[in-house]
Amino acid sequence: MLILAIESSCDETACAVVEMSEGVRRILSNSVATQIATHALYGGVVPEIASRCHIEAITPVVREAVRDAGIELSQLDAIAVTYSPGLIGSLLVGVSFAKSLAYDLGLPLIPVDHIKAHTAAAYFADETLGAPFLSLVVSGGHTSIYNVTEPHIFHEIGSTRDDAAGEAFDKVGRVMGLTYPGGAAMDRLATEGFKLIEDGEAMIKFPSPAIPDDTLDYSFSGLKTACINYLHNYRQKAELGDKDPVPEDEKRLVAASFTYTVVNGICSKLETAFERTGCQTLVVAGGVAANSHLRRAIGEICDKNGVKLCIPPMYLCGDNGAMVGAQAYYEYKTGVVADCSLNAYASGEGAMAAAALSKFTK
Repeated sequence: MLILAIESSCDETACAVVEMSEGVRRILSNSVATQIATHALYGGVVPEIASRCHIEAITPVVREAVRDAGIELSQLDAIAVTYSPGLIGSLLVGVSFAKSLAYDLGLPLIPVDHIKAHTAAAYFADETLGAPFLSLVVSGGHTSIYNVTEPHIFHEIGSTRDDAAGEAFDKVGRVMGLTYPGGAAMDRLATEGFKLIEDGEAMIKFPSPAIPDDTLDYSFSGLKTACINYLHNYRQKAELGDKDPVPEDEKRLVAASFTYTVVNGICSKLETAFERTGCQTLVVAGGVAANSHLRRAIGEICDKNGVKLCIPPMYLCGDNGAMVGAQAYYEYKTGVVADCSLNAYASGEGAMAAAALSKFTK
């Protein structure tokens, strides 16, 4: 089954053509137009600018994906698109384009949840992967643990109650003066900071994001605030007139200590999830799944608990069309098809409420 899949939930305009069947999981093309340079001017994603950039990019990105796949539009079997959650203006661009293309070609239109899609990127990393398994989705907008009982059925068993891990990384990085997006720069700086700690420097103590109760929930707001306050207090104690009085070695220690706290908090809840569900496979997906320290730590706890770990390659951790196409295949198998009344929804809750009344869910 050849599926053209569109992703536009945030600041990446993406389109891919994938071939999916019971024995085949193959990416024929995967085109992505990023807006990082545009939003770096503002230190974060500006929703209105993002949606306008999607309008400019979506046609050439889709054309590139079709060309790189070496196919004609007439060979496609279905069109898929992310419809929730995300920035509403950005989502509407992708949904509107996908509806028009599906209508023109007379093809099924498959709506895909963004969170499920991130998890589905792992199908390209392991051809034997199949439900049931646990999924940890860690990104700029989400930090959640799911018990995936079927490829299309996700039970959320833990999530953040406020900020997401990726958002915390980006905001702390911004206060430290790092380039946008802050997550990647924090990863590199933390590596240097851990070397200082190995040489005898003291780790900075920050509050854990793992909520100390019986749930599998997180809270990154307090950790983010504590780290930012630490940096502000450091600057206030410095001499006036110095543009950035925080020395580079101190920034390295902050990055390492912050990263250590995030990673340890996430891993502590994962071990509890292993015990409660008995799942023997873990998928880690989303933009923060590219963080080298998180990947290494989760690998260690999976080895310790005898759990198989599956993480998508780095280029599939961020938003892309291939992950949408992979999930679309499993949604289509269960009869999930939309018509031209398909709408976009900023939140997963809004999408679920609409799905209960719509034509695209059995």
